[in-house]
Amino acid sequence: MCGIAGVMMRNGQKPDEDRLARMLAAIAHRGPDGHGRWVQGGVALLQARLAIIDLKTGDQPLFAPGGTVLVANGEIYNNPELRAARPNATFHTQSDCEPPAFLYETAGMAFADPLRGMYAIALYDPARRRLVLARDPFGIKPLYYVETSDAFAFASEPQALIAGGFATAAIDPRRQAELLQLKFTTGADTIFPGIKRVLPGETLAIEAGGQWIVERRQRAALPDGGPRGPATTAQLESVLLDSVAVHLRSDVPYGLFLSGGIDSASVLALMHRATGQRIAAITCGWEGGAGVDETAEALRLGALMGADCHRIEMGASDFWSLAPRIAASIDDPTADAAVLPTWLLGRAARAQGLKVTLCGEGADELFGGYSRYRKQRPPLSWLSRKPRSKGTLGAHPALSGWRDGIAAHEQHAAPGRSAVQNAQAIDIAEWLPNDLLTKLDRCMMAHGVEGRTPFLDPVVADFAFRLPDAQKVGYRFGKLLLRDWLAGAFPQAGAYARKKGFKPPVGIWMQARADELGPLVAAHPAIAACLPAEFVRGCFAQAATEPQRAWSLLFYALWHSHHILGIASDGDIGDVLRAAY
Repeated sequence: MCGIAGVMMRNGQKPDEDRLARMLAAIAHRGPDGHGRWVQGGVALLQARLAIIDLKTGDQPLFAPGGTVLVANGEIYNNPELRAARPNATFHTQSDCEPPAFLYETAGMAFADPLRGMYAIALYDPARRRLVLARDPFGIKPLYYVETSDAFAFASEPQALIAGGFATAAIDPRRQAELLQLKFTTGADTIFPGIKRVLPGETLAIEAGGQWIVERRQRAALPDGGPRGPATTAQLESVLLDSVAVHLRSDVPYGLFLSGGIDSASVLALMHRATGQRIAAITCGWEGGAGVDETAEALRLGALMGADCHRIEMGASDFWSLAPRIAASIDDPTADAAVLPTWLLGRAARAQGLKVTLCGEGADELFGGYSRYRKQRPPLSWLSRKPRSKGTLGAHPALSGWRDGIAAHEQHAAPGRSAVQNAQAIDIAEWLPNDLLTKLDRCMMAHGVEGRTPFLDPVVADFAFRLPDAQKVGYRFGKLLLRDWLAGAFPQAGAYARKKGFKPPVGIWMQARADELGPLVAAHPAIAACLPAEFVRGCFAQAATEPQRAWSLLFYALWHSHHILGIASDGDIGDVLRAAY
């Protein structure tokens, strides 16, 4: 797991050394164990390494026999199988990222198809003078790029492209509207004009000719077709146990984020079964019993499975002092309040010597966990609105067009899929990579920790996505087959308990200082330019009952202060907001 960056110059001249240094410095937190650098002609590849596999010889860049050079951010879980399939190949390391370079030299643009893992890969083909970028089908690992008249630049984080001078710290108003109304932004365009995402599953070929991108290839995250015949819990167990087993391949200590819900409880049971060892787990609760705190349940489940479960706590003082730093770490913004405890979990994992953590992200999207999926089945579908049809802040002229990205997906639903599948597919294409996985990536990499998601696996997706709707969603619950399996495999886990979610009590914390926060946020230049001050103050006055409205506004003000205005994030919320004007 690492951070990567690089440049291809139009004129073939050597990239500017100062720009390269600034890009590498901007991603250094992603790889505290060393850095790699390769420059030839007009091409530079950079990497900051977090050593997880092959600690001794796995430094990058990596090379294939034909001269292909590769840097990567990711984990290729089927590395042993890929090596075994090439018995005559001469590998020079045990790195899981070496086989993809060899695959490129035989399969070309289809080289990523056999990969099972999470990855953002950049490789240079000197024979064709071609740069190739590839991202895993779920978008677990991020990758961004900029096209200018004289250079093509890419990086694991947008802030590295800005630091290198390839883009400016400005705002796209359309993406601002999306962020405030949806909590995340959709599609290839980011909130920074000119900075684009490599989409999940995309492989791009770049050449220094008339146009930079000369070829695109898409690897789908989901299988084609509608629901098929029912599956058994035994079949599900086989699929999940296989995925967890490969996700445990690591040369460094690993652990689990345990929330008390059924997703992480399932992973705990599977990890215990796969290893037979005591699992290191961390759970996060709230000071003073505020909000919905599942840590007592997490500790109980951990004890039943013989796990060493450590509880951390977040309180109002942590919120006030750390929110600016956390917002600063999410350079591709998501106004999901779960970034707060997730960042603390990453810090706790690092403090305990864990460089790898597993979590339950992706189970809701693949197995049908959200209530919006249940509403796609009759009779609820006859009465329900489209998912995400109401923005967080309601109707405001300055925030128009916020739903265009989601609407485009709705208009291009795949034939043969059920309404439930179509709703899942939209979430897997947009909500998952641009909110949940961005949150996980930035909050973990801020501390040099790798977050792994065993539910987000191509083998699991092929099994789960085409389950009958009735094995996903019922009238009261989602994830029905997963719940049925957990009830048998870990009966004490409360498989049929209602979903509570991992939500910090930010509304309570903001309400306590609403008289201070409301005017500060309302006067912030980014907020004052698009929303009336009275409306903003009212959101904070009602923060306890409508927390997302106030948090979206506060997060965006903090995020804008750091990433656009350049204000340091080492003060508390009040310090940072007051520095903006």
